[in-house]
Amino acid sequence: MFGLFKKDPVKKLEKEYQQLMEEAMHVQRSGDLKAYARKIEESEKILAQLEELKNK
Repeated sequence: MFGLFKKDPVKKLEKEYQQLMEEAMHVQRSGDLKAYARKIEESEKILAQLEELKNK
């Protein structure tokens, strides 16, 4: 019953990953490739966390 109100960490990370990828796309289109690389690096870290949670 109390688990009903708990946030799912996988969904939270998936949302954060999608948001970072969208930001990376916009940064890439603006031409700032260094910022794009940083965004992609952040998103890869989140993707690794997602894979770890899904494997548990």
